[in-house]
Amino acid sequence: MQETATGNVFGLAHLWAQGDNVSHAIAILIVLMSVISWYLILAKSLDWWRLRKASKAVASFWAAKSVTEGIDQLRAAGEDSPYAQLANQANCCNCDCEAVSGRLVSQFDPSEQMERALRQQLATTQAGMESGLTFLATTAATAPFVGLFGTVWGIYHALIAIGMSGQAALEKIAGPVGEALIMTAAGLAVALPAVFAYNTFTRANRLILADLDAFAHDLHAFFTVGKPLLATSAQIHPLRARAAQGAA
Repeated sequence: MQETATGNVFGLAHLWAQGDNVSHAIAILIVLMSVISWYLILAKSLDWWRLRKASKAVASFWAAKSVTEGIDQLRAAGEDSPYAQLANQANCCNCDCEAVSGRLVSQFDPSEQMERALRQQLATTQAGMESGLTFLATTAATAPFVGLFGTVWGIYHALIAIGMSGQAALEKIAGPVGEALIMTAAGLAVALPAVFAYNTFTRANRLILADLDAFAHDLHAFFTVGKPLLATSAQIHPLRARAAQGAA
């Protein structure tokens, strides 16, 4: 009974002790992918919560008595609010259009200058929102195969050890092979949260970017026509609409 108890001591510690440099590197890689993925998931969740909070201040912007007061209302919901950045960009462009004479941008009329500034701000915001999503997608696609490679490598070494010992009984094979399968389970445990998070954040970013584009359209109409069109998320700018269709 004592021999059986000591012979069945298998687990992560035993797997690590019996592994070589390759299996150790695979295990460390899986752990790093998991840590970075969860960091991105938590950071992106916090960013999404801030963006949702900032979007609720748009109504206060249009209810303000002046543009400056409206921008202050947007900043009160978040100093780095992309809505505040768009409003500030539009306001600065509206005030400084005459100051760019003599430059290439001065060849645009004021409406086109503002549209260009808002489009650049939207592109900057979109790039910030999408940062880190590539790593989540890569982790979701590769982590199962990294774990599978670790399993194959572990089984290979387990079979070599069993062959050298000359004992091919089931109780001698089950333990090492079961240990090796832990690598596949670890790869799946890393990949599943990453793929769920990637799909969730991609959809959330698409909705928020549509709202930001609608707000930019309203700002452009307000400063060029004199009143906001109050576009909804479905009434997005034609350029972004074409980009969205192309991405689809």
